[in-house]
Amino acid sequence: MFFRTLTGRFLILTVIFVMLAEVLIFVPSVARFREDFLLSRMERAQLASLALLASDGSISEQLAEELLVNAGVYNVVLRRDELRELVLSSPVPEPISATYDLRAPAVTDLLGDALRELVAPRDRVIRVLGDPVREGGLLIEVTMDSGPLRRELRDYALRILMLSLAISLSTAALLFMAVQRLMVTPVRRVTVAMADYAKAPEDARRIIKPSSRVVELREAEDALSRMQTDLTHSLRQKERLAQLGGSVARIAHDLRNSLATATLLADRMESSKDPAVTRAAPKLVGALSRAVNLCEATLAFGKAEEPPPRLARLALRPLVQEVIEAEELSRSSAVAVEFLLDVPATLSLRADAEQLFRVLSNLVRNARQAIEAAGKAGSIEISAHDGADSPDAAAACVIRVIDTGPGLPPRARENLFAAFQGGARKGGVGLGLVIAAELVRGHGGALDLVRSDDQGTEFRITLPQRG
Repeated sequence: MFFRTLTGRFLILTVIFVMLAEVLIFVPSVARFREDFLLSRMERAQLASLALLASDGSISEQLAEELLVNAGVYNVVLRRDELRELVLSSPVPEPISATYDLRAPAVTDLLGDALRELVAPRDRVIRVLGDPVREGGLLIEVTMDSGPLRRELRDYALRILMLSLAISLSTAALLFMAVQRLMVTPVRRVTVAMADYAKAPEDARRIIKPSSRVVELREAEDALSRMQTDLTHSLRQKERLAQLGGSVARIAHDLRNSLATATLLADRMESSKDPAVTRAAPKLVGALSRAVNLCEATLAFGKAEEPPPRLARLALRPLVQEVIEAEELSRSSAVAVEFLLDVPATLSLRADAEQLFRVLSNLVRNARQAIEAAGKAGSIEISAHDGADSPDAAAACVIRVIDTGPGLPPRARENLFAAFQGGARKGGVGLGLVIAAELVRGHGGALDLVRSDDQGTEFRITLPQRG
């Protein structure tokens, strides 16, 4: 299975190519070793013959044989001054099988002779011709046994082969680690990012963040990031359009009723001077306002395209205080609403400050309006804690918005996060919680209704802080 992967095949190709390079070095090395071996034998044979010539031939037969044994040859022929002379000789065990001339050898001849010697099945007697060293004559010719040459040549070839194999494996390992770090790991990261994004395309937190320093991989990551961003926006747009299409009938019905009421009242104003006009005018304005709000909310929802959250570390308590201050300034009812804050001053989380403000503001505003509509004083509590130590909410920040209002109607609870169906107050179109839930999902979190009864309503926001 490993050799079917990109890294496995790269490792095999690396070993093969390095071995081919080593073969190109191996054959010339063996040929050079053979040539040096033969030249050294001729040099030793020349020294032995010069010793004999210096003594005018007055050495014993035993000493002459010892010189030949030390030189590793059977006989030595030295040509000096055009005179070919058999200087040292001993019995040759068998006929000469081959003659090699090392005076001006061709490269191909050296390579071929070395390989043939390396694979020769048995020892032979060979003749070698060469130039004497230090101008010690015109030609030197030696007859020798090829056995020592074959054995040393094979030992040398084996050492070279083992060294080549070690170099090949080391080079392959280094290249493998380099490619693994520079190419395979970034590619695998892109693959993992694609698979992770495919699990939840609407989660903008899963969009890959380009970080590779390799130009080609960085271009691929940039292209993938743009594609994922566009796809996330398209999915959101299509989801909203699908919800919008499914709600067209209800929108048309509500809009027709609202405008019909406004039309009747307007006709009455135009044709009658009845004092009831004064009482009818607010109704007309209210009906028209509801129709206008419904149209504007519908069009805004159909066209809206929330950008992906820009996650950054922020302190939660100042943000919640800002939400509370904004709601206190927008209060228009005499009903007392108390705001309670239970957020540690040291608590921070990774989130988009603007989007989180919109989510909290929507929940708090809905709670305030519900209390004011009931006409009874109440309170709204915003609490938060870090759930990193909790086994069921690992590394998550949990925010709760709890009010003491009358609770949500059953129909609103059933369709709480469905566009145009979860409105809890008169004149509402049911888009606030839909958008809030979408913003929280963009953070990779969840917006849940914990409870809603005559004691109040509690919403919970869970925002993951890892990944």
